Amino acid sequence: MFSGLQDFTRLDLKRFGGHKDEVNCVAFSQDFQMLVTGSDDQRIRIFNTNTAQFICKLKGHEGAIKSVAVSPNSRYIASGAFDKTARVWRTASAECYHVLTGHSKSVETVVFSNDSSLLSSGSWDRTAIIWDVEKGCALKVLAGHASLVQSIAFSPDREFVVTGSWDFTVRVWALKECSTYPDVRILSGHTGNIHGVTVSKDGMLASGSWDKTIRMWNPKTGRQLHICQGHKGWVQALAFSPDGTYLASSSDDDTVKIWDVVNGQCVKTLDGQTDQAQHCSFTPGGALVASGAAVVTLALT
Repeated sequence: MFSGLQDFTRLDLKRFGGHKDEVNCVAFSQDFQMLVTGSDDQRIRIFNTNTAQFICKLKGHEGAIKSVAVSPNSRYIASGAFDKTARVWRTASAECYHVLTGHSKSVETVVFSNDSSLLSSGSWDRTAIIWDVEKGCALKVLAGHASLVQSIAFSPDREFVVTGSWDFTVRVWALKECSTYPDVRILSGHTGNIHGVTVSKDGMLASGSWDKTIRMWNPKTGRQLHICQGHKGWVQALAFSPDGTYLASSSDDDTVKIWDVVNGQCVKTLDGQTDQAQHCSFTPGGALVASGAAVVTLALT
């Protein structure tokens, strides 16, 4: 279960370097033993999170790396790049397993399903594509957004996938043929680009926007549950606590905020923790890890 809010203190601060250009994205393995970073230098670097030791680099993309992800089973790393491709890499050998072609513009986000069998990529071409990880083939193209797809999240049960776009909307797409969800549901209300979406273990949906707000939704009905206000900068990333009772949001106002999902109120603000915080996630034990533009990681318990 998630630990008490009174226990939120700075635990550790580490820096990971080596890239020759700006770092655009970071991702952790589910056990938080591995950190993956992607850069404008067209390289992906892998580190040991505990020691900050560099392990290896992945080369092959011919454009800036825009997004990286580690599969929940840690067998694969995915990357999306300005070269219009996504790639799946084998973690054990650091070899490219699949080059995924199908997008016509830069790939801005990649994310695995909870069972590691599916990968979704979102692009400047206004679409998201669902891929079979083992076969490396496209299963479904999600088209309909009026602008680029910046963020994606699978539901834990893989019944639906959520996309957030620069068209200010969130879309909920049914993945199962007999799903109780409609084929696609459009959620409107934000007045800025959607930069982060996430789904809790109980199926609650949260979206974060450059309008500086977070919204919580019931994805099945499309009902908006809360509007969370308080950030003074763009909301860049979101994460639910393991038990689904709290939501963390990171922003380029240099803060991480913790929200109560029952009433949508901010219950804790962590000031000045990272430089333009672009990533946040919870460990299985309930610790919160945030990282900024300079690839600074901060563990909070």
